[in-house]
Amino acid sequence: MPSKRRNNGRSKHGRGHTAIVRCCNCFRCVPKDKAIKRFQVRNMCDASSQRDLRDASVYSTFTMPKLYNKMIYCVSCAIHARVVRVRNKKLRASPEGRIYVRPTFGKGGG
Repeated sequence: MPSKRRNNGRSKHGRGHTAIVRCCNCFRCVPKDKAIKRFQVRNMCDASSQRDLRDASVYSTFTMPKLYNKMIYCVSCAIHARVVRVRNKKLRASPEGRIYVRPTFGKGGG
């Protein structure tokens, strides 16, 4: 049977078995090398609270720490939440299709 992807959708090369992780959306068991992993970086508090803390702070150059969440998705949840997109066969095979380009979401890129 022909293979759809060069790596069969996994990055397991040479390992027989990999650990299992749970999807953060649906809690499905996914092999660790197949799961789609993304860091979600957020501020600890919202903008108005941050402004109040900055005004009340003794330190002039204090920066609020950020929350770094490692989000682990199964393939179906990642596609549904648009973390990854479906690509056609030509794009999957070409080197340009394998390069990850971070989306800008309308933040002027000039």
